[in-house]
Order: sequence, then C-alpha cells, then structure tokens
Amino acid sequence: LRAMKFPCTIDNGATHSEMRYLAAVCKATGEARFREGFAKGVRYLLKAQYPSGGWPQFYPLRPGYSSLITFNDGAMIGALSVLDGAARGRAPFDIIDLSLCQECMRAVERGISCILRCQIRDGKQLTAWCQQHDELTLAPAQGRISELPSISGAESVGVVRYLMSIKSPSPEVVEAVEGAVHWFRQAAVNGVRVVTVADASLPGGKDRRIVEDAEAEPVWARYYEIGTNRPMFIEQGVVKYTLAELSHSHRTGHGWIGGRWPAGLLAVDYPAWREERTKNRD
Repeated sequence: LRAMKFPCTIDNGATHSEMRYLAAVCKATGEARFREGFAKGVRYLLKAQYPSGGWPQFYPLRPGYSSLITFNDGAMIGALSVLDGAARGRAPFDIIDLSLCQECMRAVERGISCILRCQIRDGKQLTAWCQQHDELTLAPAQGRISELPSISGAESVGVVRYLMSIKSPSPEVVEAVEGAVHWFRQAAVNGVRVVTVADASLPGGKDRRIVEDAEAEPVWARYYEIGTNRPMFIEQGVVKYTLAELSHSHRTGHGWIGGRWPAGLLAVDYPAWREERTKNRD
C-alpha cells in the first residue's frame, strides 16, 4: 500500500467493511491487535472527513471527481455508519476508548449536518441526493462523464435508511426523511418493464428495451433531472430522455432504469419508522 500513490478508499465497501470485520473478530476473540486495527481505521476516517462533514472517495485525495463528497455506491454512508456505531457504543464497535468515541460523535454530527445540507431542493420541496456533491459548496456535482449533476434514485435510499436509524431524530432529520420519501413516490415510473430481448443483429445478440405493462410494479431511474424530475439517460455527457436514444453499448451496459431500490424502503422501512415515532410520542 505504501508504494501506491492513492492507496486508500471507501469506495465499493472498502475500508469500512474491513473495519466491521475487525470489530466483530475483536469481540469474538478479545485480541488487542484487532482492536488496534479497528482504532486505526477510525482515525483514518476521522482524518479523511472534510470540514463540511462529507467524505471523499479516496484519501489521501486523488485529483478529479474522487475528491468530491461521495454518496455513490454507499461510500459516505458506509463510513458514517461505522463511526456512528463507535460513537454510540453499539456492539461490535464498542471497543475503543472514550476520547476516540467522543471524536467519532463530533464527526457523526458533522456528517449528519452535511447530509441535510446536501439534500436537493426543487423550489421549496426537498427531494433526495446526487451521487456526488461539491466538498465546499455542497452543490450536486459531476462524477464520471455519465454521472451528471442529478438526483439519484439508488444512492438516496441508503442515505434515507441511515437517517431513519437515528434515535430521537431532530425535526430537520424528520423533514429530510419525509421529503425524500415524498420524492421517491413522485419519481416512481409506472406501467413499464425493462426487458432484455434477443437480437442476433446486435453485438452480444441482445438488446434492452422499455415495454408497456399496466400490471408492472413501479420502477425507478438511476438519474433524475433536477427541476423536471425526468429520468436521464446519459451518453458522453449528453442527456437523452429515452433509453432507445442511447447507443447499443450504453443501453445494455448500464442500469439506467428498472431498479427497485426504494421499494422496500417505501413498503416496509418507512411505515415501521413512522409507527415507531408515533409510539415514542404517545
């Protein structure tokens, strides 16, 4: 790792997944080396956090979009969730000393504040989050050429689930959850299915299409245009509004639409969260 220029990342579960494993092994064995390894990971995440409260994809910072605050692929939420568990002394993360716990709590508070400030507004209406946000202004930001500033129908689900995990949420957190859930319902695409069909004339012998189906369950797009809420299909930085407009390689090479990411949140998690809040008020 020391020989690599940019060795450390929280992308695709990296670092925080290993920290979860170290914490679990420490609880199972009681060996100090696993506790020390977990504590090193905690200090790394604390050091990597921006003053604005977010986390970049890589730290030390790598030039380009990797230095943006990264919700993509669960990066920031994965890191924040581990620190949250450590800050609140939840097993198996209850293995660090009090001073480090206190540092974690301050980092968690900054992280939650960052999430709330990053939430995209459409006029007065709260919506959800972009895959990446500027680390200074917190505005939605472009990642790769196919990841234009937009509202994410996928990554936003993990953000909402994290906010719903907060015990005794502030009014601002409650408002953020309610706003995002309202947006998920508005953003659902009804009456269609995304299908893969055989087509011997095309590379790989298949194509991907959207077909009408009145009985189909709601699906969501990966990217929504800010201000119009239209699903976006992006090729070489150019926005298109139907899957059919993309080249074959782009139609079949990316999950632009058809995901069910918010379905479980809307059907199970959110109603349970509302019920729990009602009980706590009674």
